[in-house]
Amino acid sequence: MRTVYGIYYCIFYIIFHFAYRMRTLHRDRVPEGPMLVCGNHTSLADPLLISVALGKKAFIRYMAKIELMRAPVLGALLRAAGTFGVDRGNSDVAAVRTALRILKDGGNVGIFPEGKRVSEDEKAAAKTGAIMLASKTGAKILPVYVPRKRRLFGRLNIVVGEPYSIERTHGGSETYEPMARELLEKINALKEESGE
Repeated sequence: MRTVYGIYYCIFYIIFHFAYRMRTLHRDRVPEGPMLVCGNHTSLADPLLISVALGKKAFIRYMAKIELMRAPVLGALLRAAGTFGVDRGNSDVAAVRTALRILKDGGNVGIFPEGKRVSEDEKAAAKTGAIMLASKTGAKILPVYVPRKRRLFGRLNIVVGEPYSIERTHGGSETYEPMARELLEKINALKEESGE
């Protein structure tokens, strides 16, 4: 998987730096050890942009909706790079176990707290999955902002926020919901610095 991820990284590094004059602000904030990479979500390109922004070494395994993973060609390409599916309509225990295993083994998981692609004028409630995983594993959360407005050959500044930890708690969604909203606020607060 790392080899395929590395190949994809090199291809999209060239594409994005040519098409968007892409720049990463505060890459030095990327922590050592397991982390949950959490960004805003506007387009299918977001995971690729975040991966290129954080560098090949980060090797982020994204949680993607199960419908993408079932697509014959796309699903195979995603799985080859370490992406795993989640059934968003149900409590997907298998996806949660996969994410927990990756984090406990010292890996990185990419998850979008909005739970779906959200347009610029749309509001979405924050999902609690990232908070729950961080609480159970002790992995750090890394907020990342990807500008929603992108102009071909224009400057694209992707902003990395300060990593932080969640206290371990045995609470349910009522406990996690305020922390999930706070995470989304931390991500959106980075917009100003992106120059969007």
